[in-house]
Amino acid sequence: MNIFAEFHARIAALLQKMGAEGRLPASLDMARFVVEPPREASLGDLACNAAMVFAKEVKASFSNPRQLAIELAAALSEMPDVDQAEVAGPGFLNIRLKIEVYADILRAILREGQNYGRGASGRFKATKVNVEYVSANPTGPMHVGHGRGAVFGDALANLLEFAGSQVTREYYINDAGAQVDVLARSAYLRYLEALGEAVTVPEGLYPGDYLKPVGAALVAKFGESLRGKAEGEWLAPVRAFAIEAMMDMIRDDLAALNITHEVFFSERSLHDTSNGPSDVATAIEDLRQKGLIYEGRLPPPKGQLPEDWEDREQTLFRSTRFGDDVDRPLRKSDGAFTYFASDIAYHSKKIAAGYDVLVDVWGADHGGYVKRMSAAVAALSDGKVALDVKLCQLVKLMRDGEPVKMSKRSGDFVTLREVVDEVGVDAARFMMIYRKNDAPLEFDLAKVIEQSKDNPVFYVQYAHARAHSVLRQALAVFPGLDVSPARLAEADLALLDDENEWALIKLLAQYPRVVESAASAHEPHRLAFYLHDVASFFHSHWNRGKDQPQLRFVNQDRRDLTCARLALVTGLMNVLASGLSVLGVKAPEEMR
Repeated sequence: MNIFAEFHARIAALLQKMGAEGRLPASLDMARFVVEPPREASLGDLACNAAMVFAKEVKASFSNPRQLAIELAAALSEMPDVDQAEVAGPGFLNIRLKIEVYADILRAILREGQNYGRGASGRFKATKVNVEYVSANPTGPMHVGHGRGAVFGDALANLLEFAGSQVTREYYINDAGAQVDVLARSAYLRYLEALGEAVTVPEGLYPGDYLKPVGAALVAKFGESLRGKAEGEWLAPVRAFAIEAMMDMIRDDLAALNITHEVFFSERSLHDTSNGPSDVATAIEDLRQKGLIYEGRLPPPKGQLPEDWEDREQTLFRSTRFGDDVDRPLRKSDGAFTYFASDIAYHSKKIAAGYDVLVDVWGADHGGYVKRMSAAVAALSDGKVALDVKLCQLVKLMRDGEPVKMSKRSGDFVTLREVVDEVGVDAARFMMIYRKNDAPLEFDLAKVIEQSKDNPVFYVQYAHARAHSVLRQALAVFPGLDVSPARLAEADLALLDDENEWALIKLLAQYPRVVESAASAHEPHRLAFYLHDVASFFHSHWNRGKDQPQLRFVNQDRRDLTCARLALVTGLMNVLASGLSVLGVKAPEEMR
């Protein structure tokens, strides 16, 4: 039950009726205006900017936008669930609903439980979305920066699914570049070490202790058969073995955060020519057939020339046709395909799989790559498939305000697993989301486990646990009281006589809209912020009851009033539990 979507539809219908009467253009884009909570609660329950948005279009029939708003307000005021519709300023609509609307919403929350808000608007139904996230190079354990992208991608996938989309979670394994050859050489060194040889890890190889078990496993599989052989003989089998070992480690790290993927896609497979032309060659040929590939020279980049820049004729993609700054090379000087060519092929396969929307979650250091990839997807799909690249900024790991030292296990960074083991899954996940993805994140290991109102995850979880404590208290006062949601939905909600109680119900009524807006913008942090707002309001109201006993949720002399307030508390629990579940965070009944 999304009252904001409901009234958007009603206002759109009024405008369409005016269009059918010839008083407004019949082709108004109804997606241009919004119905949202007003900036100040005193203004009402809903605010709409339709008259202002269509200011140009109304000139033929209305002297100004305010006149259109006045007519809309008059029509809305006739509706049985509208208490008042007023016009403010040059044409903004403020709508106040009858209190029975919110009583019905609370009953809906009780009936639907944690499914309240699921697919509420219907706009995401049948939308097929691919969310590709993490995609860390399989060369070692994940670090806390990977963790931010992992949690963001997973929460976004959950959010889109909850909103109604069909979602596939995908991991792109970068197993075709030079870095996996470095991994193989590093693992071979540990293999020799496991055979008893004294080794020193030279610069350029991976020094972390995490490769020692891989070396031992290589001995268990190959014995001494690889010792003394030329690199050309052992590189391929050691590389394949080490990549699989690293992916097993990465899957374990992700599992520690309750993250799973349906698809693990190998970059190496894009270059396979065993059954004909590779996927990369096929994708490039498809673009060539569209007239988007040519042989030419690129102008030198502005400023100081990079050492690897070459003034040569090369195979180029016309990415400037799709908003990029420069056309992009598809082959290196040695004839091999560029990384960009591989990425074109990879996204071509996603498009062929029938996805409507592609979401790529990348590290902030890949920001310069966004325009070319967006251009490629537009070219490959003829503009029919949307690509949204979400960049996750760096994570600065702290402890009591001081930077955390590096880890021996990884060699040069603190691993994600070490962080999760120390602070727990819930704190790690919530705090990774409780900041917009493109803003830097300072993650303090001490502060995220504090049990105080300054710790957002504790504050929200405590609200859920505190609500459960109200139910336990009610059962102690009224033994045998039926506190099932179905029974509480029958409570006399008119007994709720404090304005803050109804303000809280109105805040809960915003949940479907928050889900929809967060899913539309691909911004799960909006949901985390909303949950914190709900928790803060609940804690504040609870504290008022300390000084004003008549406001306490459990009234020993009023069973009927207690049941009405328990309905409110249970509705709050449902919304908090639902939102936390979407973020992948537990909703505890007690705090320990």
